[in-house]
Amino acid sequence: MALTRREWLALCASTSLAPGCKRSPRDIAGTIVGPSVGVGHRLRDATVERAGGESKHVRVVIAGAGPSGLSAAWRLERAGFKDFALLELEPEPGGTSSFGTHGVVPHPWGAHYVPVPTRDNRALVTLLDEMGALEAPGPDGAPRGKEELLVREPEERVFVDGRWHEGLWPSAIADADDRSELARFQQEIDRWVAWRDDKGRRAFSLPLRRSSDDAEATALDKMSAAAWLAERGFQGELLRWWVEYACRDDYGASLEDTSAWAMLFYFCSRVPAPRAESAPFLAWPEGNGRIVRHLASMVGARLATGQLVTDVVPNETAVELSVFDTRAGALRRLTADRVILALPKLVVSRVLRPFRDAPPEHLRAFDYAVWWVANVHVRRRPRSRGFRMAWDNVIYGGASLGYVVATHQRLEDHGPTVLTHYRPLIDADARGARQRLLAMEHHEFVGELVRELEPAHSDIAEVIDRVDVMRWGHAMVRPRPGFVWGSARQRAAEPRGRVHFAHSDLSGVGLFEEAQDHGVRAAEEVLRAEGHTFETLL
Repeated sequence: MALTRREWLALCASTSLAPGCKRSPRDIAGTIVGPSVGVGHRLRDATVERAGGESKHVRVVIAGAGPSGLSAAWRLERAGFKDFALLELEPEPGGTSSFGTHGVVPHPWGAHYVPVPTRDNRALVTLLDEMGALEAPGPDGAPRGKEELLVREPEERVFVDGRWHEGLWPSAIADADDRSELARFQQEIDRWVAWRDDKGRRAFSLPLRRSSDDAEATALDKMSAAAWLAERGFQGELLRWWVEYACRDDYGASLEDTSAWAMLFYFCSRVPAPRAESAPFLAWPEGNGRIVRHLASMVGARLATGQLVTDVVPNETAVELSVFDTRAGALRRLTADRVILALPKLVVSRVLRPFRDAPPEHLRAFDYAVWWVANVHVRRRPRSRGFRMAWDNVIYGGASLGYVVATHQRLEDHGPTVLTHYRPLIDADARGARQRLLAMEHHEFVGELVRELEPAHSDIAEVIDRVDVMRWGHAMVRPRPGFVWGSARQRAAEPRGRVHFAHSDLSGVGLFEEAQDHGVRAAEEVLRAEGHTFETLL
């Protein structure tokens, strides 16, 4: 008797997908989730106009509830300044630090850790302490992460030469020349970690504004990471892969499209001294979504989601805003004494009235990485050869960054989990990459994911229950050569009358530390302008 399609799939599942029963990507459940591309493109297409009628007054309006906007609201709240509104287009706050809750464990849609900060990063130390994420400081006064939140071992593994190996450096296939290159590269890192300018500043610090602006250091920004490696004779495939992995990881960019300064910033900024260990990571199942939860809880009812700011018109005495309520399908008016635009600069050029008709040249310098992130819900751990599953699992030579395991911090090494798979599209032509991303269907994402992971997990298609995909057309700013220490980002951070600016793109590197720093800075600009007394956290 012939089997129906449903019976055939059930038989395959019950027999561990023996040869001939391999699942098609079209048979794997899931969906493509936010962000709100269609609504956001109304700004690009100029289909939302200025609102009329009566307006409601709020002393401060913050547009954008990503980490920077949430941090600005947090800073106002901590200073006792409570008359503000935080507006967010998406149904949930967080931006690229947002998270999902469907499945056996919460899981990130983007940023998934934050390093334990140094004590001079007062804002981040204050926040993490408030969240209960820090122990009492050590004898040297340095902050210490709670043991249960520090990423536990094994932290990393890499799939190379047919099996998994501990660590990220692919030592299993390294020869004497590779090891020599790695040692020389480490010497370069040690030199820059030890380097100080005549004011005692490090070349690379977090947040970035603490980094030295000395010409010897900033000259690195004028060349690409690829050119820097070539100039120093680093030609080995393994070292170049390892360094480019770092650039793809933090910036979504290739060696050619990352400045040498930004590349070295990745390797040096979290290292306290030559040959010392990098700062340990704090992580939660939902990644930096745990920080988002905390910040949003402090804002409470002053956070309104589904709100698209379409027009911002500053004048001498106030700022007028038009806001499109995506649920009601209607425009409303607000007036504010001050506005913080915690938005990517590509959006600022669409909503700030002085910039709408003729975006200033400095905003054209901002370039954004393209990513997709898949949360892969598995009924059990896929088969692996070699070293056991770690928190971060990387495929050598792969198109992706691999995946992180959402249950790792829960000490759950068996059974169902969620694997968060990260895929940057590192094309030099970001616009073309965005068009390709938006044209992809769910089964195409699943097909690429399975093809990437199948060499490392022969049964990956068998164990998947569902795959949900997030598309990030403008995930984070890309630090192209000349951008970090060029004039564009400094000019973009300068207040324009009663309008202030925040966002991680103002640093040229899209890290939580930078998002928070700019949110706090913008909030403190507002507090000063409003005559509010406070002690700075900067």
